[in-house]
Amino acid sequence: MAAFETRTVAMPTIRKLARGSGVGAIAGVVAMLVAFTLIDFSGWWTIQTLSNVMHFASILALLAMGQALVIISKEIDLSVGSVYGLSGVTFISMQADLGVGGAMIAALIVATLCGLVQALAVVKGGLPSMIVTLGGLFAFRGIIYVWTGGSVRGFPEEARMHWLTRMFGGELFGIEAAFFWMLLVLAVLSLVLWATPFGNRLLATGGDAESAATRGVRTDRVKMGAFVMCSILAGCAGIVTLADQPQTHVTLGELLELESIAAAVIGGCLLSGGRGSLVGAVIGAFIVVSFRYELIALGAPSSWFITFVGIVLIIAVVFNQWLARWAGHNV
Repeated sequence: MAAFETRTVAMPTIRKLARGSGVGAIAGVVAMLVAFTLIDFSGWWTIQTLSNVMHFASILALLAMGQALVIISKEIDLSVGSVYGLSGVTFISMQADLGVGGAMIAALIVATLCGLVQALAVVKGGLPSMIVTLGGLFAFRGIIYVWTGGSVRGFPEEARMHWLTRMFGGELFGIEAAFFWMLLVLAVLSLVLWATPFGNRLLATGGDAESAATRGVRTDRVKMGAFVMCSILAGCAGIVTLADQPQTHVTLGELLELESIAAAVIGGCLLSGGRGSLVGAVIGAFIVVSFRYELIALGAPSSWFITFVGIVLIIAVVFNQWLARWAGHNV
């Protein structure tokens, strides 16, 4: 009898925990760390490895958080890798004419325009976001090739030593600046998502747009805001990347759209909209980057990483849908 009572009390508690959309990501990262510890303890648990993983995971996390906002609104953005690349190329190419500060502003303007144009096509034009942003993926990448002619110059030494470059690409207490920028963005966006009307409207729009509209929510503005913020975050990620490593190539950002989607979904975002976690997206980015580094460390072919992303993405989608139904959410 006592065991039955304990079980009946524990079950609602477990269901309550499962309502947190990032619980799957937390379980995933714990399982990953245990596996890495058993397989490659001396190679994984080193300051150099963890520092590299956190650095690149922070950059991917910026993209994943933006992707999470779009997915929560029941849309998707396949162009973030190209926006990331175009913003980075803008930053490094315009520096000679505008200076470091002016080039950063130009890069963010380019990213904002990319998001705005696509948002208008989706919201006002009524076109599927997958088609629009797939077109954006190719169009923005094509602009990079046409603009640069296939090669991009690097920063001169003076620009590398500029205080803005060092602020975005330097180190603090031996930790890469990208990590602190990621934490700042996470804190701000979490506040927006959970403590402002926009956050409630975003979740309502993704959950049931028609119902949200009947309650006075301007779903078109909400979705446009999600797309623009996603592109701005991609632009920020490009700036942070090149501030740290101020030389690049025209393929910058290729496949990052897939990694950002994978990170967001691993982090608990439902592709059906209305449910997601920014913290989960960050953890998902850490998982994706960690597996890339560990596969390289174990000598696996690079193609294995793409295979891993595909398999884990499918597993995450199935698991998130099951978890959401079990916790009482409609999906």
